[in-house]
Amino acid sequence: MSDLTHLDAAGAARMVDVSGKAVTLREAVATGHIAMSPAALTAIRDGAAAKGDVLAVARIAGIMAAKKTAELIPLCHPLPLNRVAVDFAFDDTGITATATASTEGKTGVEMEAMTAVSVALLTIYDMAKAVDKAMTIGGVRLVSKTGGKSGDWRA
Repeated sequence: MSDLTHLDAAGAARMVDVSGKAVTLREAVATGHIAMSPAALTAIRDGAAAKGDVLAVARIAGIMAAKKTAELIPLCHPLPLNRVAVDFAFDDTGITATATASTEGKTGVEMEAMTAVSVALLTIYDMAKAVDKAMTIGGVRLVSKTGGKSGDWRA
């Protein structure tokens, strides 16, 4: 019926059967951006946000979220993660978050990387909303993935 792997022949949602797939080293990198006012950006950069170290909390939130991806995304397989890293970069309009996730498994870690980025950005919003409620989150996307039957992919 469809090329979508999470649908069966009748179109019903299903968890993909990975039992026949080989265990390989897999890594995924995702990114996203939060745009904000100069005042919010300065408060975060200078460590002056009322709730504390925004980026430290956002980094931990992103890592924790990656570990919970299978609980948040209904058809994701729970994965033993080898590594999750969340990094931040400032620009003139806001902050870019980049997450890297890796595992040795039968399925990829793209969703874990994208979940880490999304929750890290949401945490930044939560911690800085007293300064700027108009912040916008966008551009969350997969940048690259390695390993698995489909091989490597880069945006």
